[in-house]
Amino acid sequence: MPKKYSGDDAPRRQSASKSRITLRKVSDEPAYELVYPRCVAERAEDMEEVYEMIRMGETEAAEDELLWLLTDCPELLEAHQLLGELALAQGNLARAQAHFGRAFELGLAALPPGKLPGRLPAKLPGNTPFFHAGKGLAVTLKQLGHRKLAQEVVHRLLDLDPQDPLRLREILRSEETG
Repeated sequence: MPKKYSGDDAPRRQSASKSRITLRKVSDEPAYELVYPRCVAERAEDMEEVYEMIRMGETEAAEDELLWLLTDCPELLEAHQLLGELALAQGNLARAQAHFGRAFELGLAALPPGKLPGRLPAKLPGNTPFFHAGKGLAVTLKQLGHRKLAQEVVHRLLDLDPQDPLRLREILRSEETG
């Protein structure tokens, strides 16, 4: 049985196959990128508005907008990631874990079982929200005292992108010294 990183045991509505996150190979490289259902692209303007709300300090309005966006498009990893960041900034670790964890779980569900036959570079636009959510999840789990789970998340992300552009290894190093 797969781990629940979101800490949420509520059953999830199954998405139709056309609305699931999938994976595509990038050119001739052994690299892959997450591909989102159409609903994600359709909400790009809404996400720009959310970022503007956050810049203006209107975090409650931004949270409401993000939650609304997720009602019609639960695969919008970036919305979960931002909700996780806002919750973490407010010290609401349970909520941060739920949102970061959900984004991480959705991204993992798009990957084939076992080892990916290539890399999932964090720098590719489709992969960025997944990696940022994973990093947020690891930080949150560590703060909650779930060090082994945090390490597991970091190791999984490093397996997918060993170049470590988000400096995930620092989370592990701080584990050793903390």
